[in-house]
Formats: sequence, C-alpha cells, structure tokens
Amino acid sequence: MRNLVVLGGSSHPEFTEKICNRLGISEGKTRLTKFSNNETSVEMKESVREQDVYIIQSACGNVNDNFIELLIMINGCKIASAKRITAVIPYFPYSRQPDVPFKQSGAPLTFLPPQTPPYQPNQPNKVDDVSSQLLRKLGQASVEEQKKESAPYREWRARPGVLIADLLTCAGADHIITMDLHDAQYPGFFDCPVDNLTSLYTAINYIRLNIPDYSEAVIVSPDAGGAKRATSIAEKLCMDFALVHKERHKVHSQKKESMLVGDVRGRNCILIDDITDTSYTITKAARLLREKGACKIYALVSHAILSADAVNHIDQSAIDELIVSNSVPQTQHMTHPKIKVFDVTSLFSEAIRRTHFGESLSKLFEEA
Repeated sequence: MRNLVVLGGSSHPEFTEKICNRLGISEGKTRLTKFSNNETSVEMKESVREQDVYIIQSACGNVNDNFIELLIMINGCKIASAKRITAVIPYFPYSRQPDVPFKQSGAPLTFLPPQTPPYQPNQPNKVDDVSSQLLRKLGQASVEEQKKESAPYREWRARPGVLIADLLTCAGADHIITMDLHDAQYPGFFDCPVDNLTSLYTAINYIRLNIPDYSEAVIVSPDAGGAKRATSIAEKLCMDFALVHKERHKVHSQKKESMLVGDVRGRNCILIDDITDTSYTITKAARLLREKGACKIYALVSHAILSADAVNHIDQSAIDELIVSNSVPQTQHMTHPKIKVFDVTSLFSEAIRRTHFGESLSKLFEEA
C-alpha cells in the first residue's frame, strides 16, 4: 500500500507484526530505548513525510511509560511532516476512570443545603438573626460533613479522561482507533475522530464455533454495567440471559450482596465482560452461578489484563474456561489449560485499510 506506514510501540510488538502481515507491508523502522534515568527515547529510522501513519500501542505493562512513548512517537511523526497520524490503541489507557466524580454508592457527589431556621413565636426572627443563623448552619454542615469522612477529599478524584484526550491531540494525533471502551463518554473528550471498534461479532463467531450446544447455554452479565453488551450477544444468538445484581440491604452499609436474576440450574453459562484485571468480579459471579446449579461456566472477556494473582484466582475458581482477546499480550497465558485467546488483529487491520483508502467502517459494526 502506497503512503502507508505502520509503527509499533514497545507494549505489544506481536500485535503490530500480525497487523503488518495482514496488510502485506513491513513495519516502519524505529528505535525505542531508555536513558539511564528511564526517560524514553524514540528515533525514527525512515521518513514519514506526507505519509499516512498508524502508531500501535496498547495500555498494558508499564502503562504510563508506554503512554508517554506513544505521545513522543506521535509528536515525532508530526514534526516530521506526516500527512495524518492515527493512534491505534487496542486497550485504551485510563478508560475505567469516569470523568465525573462519584460516591461509592454510585450517586454523584452532592451536599445537602442547610435547613432554614425554624420560626419561633416568642422570639421573632430578624433579618440579621436569620442571616447569622444561616451562616452558622453552613459552617456546622461543613464541619459535620468533614467529621463523617475519615479522609475528606477521598471521593474527589482527579478527572483523567479529558486530560488523556488532550495529551493525545496536543501531541499531534488526528484520529484514534480503539476497541470496546469501558466508558462510553470517552469519545466525547476528543476534538478528533474516534472509532471505537467492537469485538462483539468476533466473540459471537467464537461462541458459535468453539462452545458445544451454545444455543442451550445462558449468557450472563456479572454486573449491571455490562448488561447491554451481554444482552446484545444473547439476542443475536437467540440465547437466554441472566444478570448478577449487587444490592445493599442497609442504607449506610457499603457491603454489597450478589443475587442472580434468571435461571441457570442444569445449564452451561457464558459470562460476558469487557475487562478483567484482578478477576475478582468474574470469579465471584462464577461462584454464584455454581451455587445456583450451573454446569460448565465460560467467561468471555475483551481485555484480559490479569494482573497480580489473577491467573491463580482463575485456577481456583468455578470458571472452566476463560476466553480473552489479544488486545493486550497473552503469550504467557497461551499454554494455560483454562485460558483461550481469540485474535482481533483482523478487525484492526481492516479498520486501518478502510481508513487509509477513505472507506466506511460501518461494515465492521455489522455481523459477518
């Protein structure tokens, strides 16, 4: 392909290699190193002037280092007069942190207004008295709120969504291609086009080809947040659906209890989620399904980070098979008996090809 350059960061070289092989081109030459103080160094080994450049970097491993490396590569191509620069980010960094601060209960952070001082017949309220009482109430409300919280600013977290978008666009990115964003509001943070691809149909094809008697199984969402994705798969495969719901029985209690909405007794189950990091959510859901009489339990996840002791948790859990994409490196898990990997490089390579030739990406959001 003429005027097309694909560059790969250091986070997922196998992903870049597979995409280049599918496109029938050689990977662009770069030299990615670090100085003795761990600063990132990027050298472009070939010209990208007036080229359509695609830089592939996933949010895995040392996430912050890899993100800075991506920014430097984008900026380097911008300075080198690239015609267009597209950041291809299979798993998007900081996508699990919403841009609006929320309480643990899920409600937006708000403060109740102070109550108006009550009317007292024997002591008429003057304007000055009412004002002073309101000010005193405001002060008391502020002090009481701080007393309730052991760490007053714990709930007020930074808002990285807009920041990450601004860093990418300021570095010089003209276009973003990613997959299965955890938070649907992220594309709205960008001033450039964002194509959020979906692994939905790749997952559906995997279920059809690799799970015996899949039509008799039940699609299960491990939480309410993933219900939309799970129901989409259930509808397209004409399968039953169940949901693991978390609820609190006491108003001020932070402890959540899980309950299953749906019947799974004597049936195979397929848990659907977009991200698993520590694997706590899916292993807890799998245990509940087993308690409710489920037979074989599959878990299908778009982005499997599997940090810390996640793999050990999977081993000891009720999950019989964990199916993940290769949006982050899975080489060390390929030989694990419980973990299966499905390839999404065909999705990204086709998105790159269509973008390069100015074709529509709508076909990638339709069932094959």
